[in-house]
Amino acid sequence: MQTRENSLFTVSEDHEQNEELIGILNAIAIVSKRLARRLAALKRRREEKSRGGKTYVTEQSTATRQ
Repeated sequence: MQTRENSLFTVSEDHEQNEELIGILNAIAIVSKRLARRLAALKRRREEKSRGGKTYVTEQSTATRQ
C-alpha cells in the first residue's frame, strides 16, 4: 500500500514539473518570435538606409503587438 501511494505522488510531481516546463518553453517561444520579428525589421531598415531610402519608424500599440 505504501509503495502505491509513493508512486502516485511521484506521478503527480512529474505532471507538475512537466506543466511548468511546458509553460517555460512556451514563454521562450513567444520571446523568440518577438525577437526574430524585431531583428527582421531592423535588418529591413538597415537595408533601406544603405540604398538611400527613407525609413519611417512607427510605434506599434500594445493592442496590436503579438
